[in-house]
Amino acid sequence: SDIVERALNMKVEVKNFTKKIKGNTVIEHVNYTFEGNKVYGLHGRNGSGKTMLLRGICGLILPTEGCVAVDGEVIGKDIEFPKSVGIIIEHMSMVEDMTGFDNLKALAKINNIVSDDEIRECLLSVGLEPNDKRKVKKYSLGMKQKLNIAQAVMEHPKLLLLDEPTNGLDGESVEKFYEVIKKLKDEGSLIIIASHINEELNGVCDDIIEIENGRVLKKEKE
Repeated sequence: SDIVERALNMKVEVKNFTKKIKGNTVIEHVNYTFEGNKVYGLHGRNGSGKTMLLRGICGLILPTEGCVAVDGEVIGKDIEFPKSVGIIIEHMSMVEDMTGFDNLKALAKINNIVSDDEIRECLLSVGLEPNDKRKVKKYSLGMKQKLNIAQAVMEHPKLLLLDEPTNGLDGESVEKFYEVIKKLKDEGSLIIIASHINEELNGVCDDIIEIENGRVLKKEKE
């Protein structure tokens, strides 16, 4: 279909991306081209630069030098953020006094492209009960993480950036998460998952990129 065709050609080009914060280089001359219809893993220890790179790709930080281009449009110049993007990055917060469903409904109103039924379906797909009347503040860590995943994927974004997405999830929930990811990949999405757990990435990624001290050491899957 036309939509898949367009998404398949999606390209995120990271060109000589360097970020300095208070004189420290946190990302150094990263060059990499990501393509739609693929799942990429960013593997590295905490503090290796994974999260910073994800922030750079979605426009939350701008580089000191170099650039990120999404489908040829430079972030911070041609566009502020990628047009169709889902994100999980540390310290995301939902409205604690609302239910999970109401949180997603409020977010969905911004773009107005998903229906209530689609929100319910999305909650089920990550293992949450759509009619759960509990407020988010009563959620366990794992449930909050599932809700984060649901908000990131509910609009079927073309670009999905996930930082340690399986934090707090049990084995069964991780399997559900993989199913959701594979489905999006089949729809043509470009997915980047940052994790410090290699086995986790091996199961779902087409390519794994090793990152250390803000530099990319290219590494094929084992």
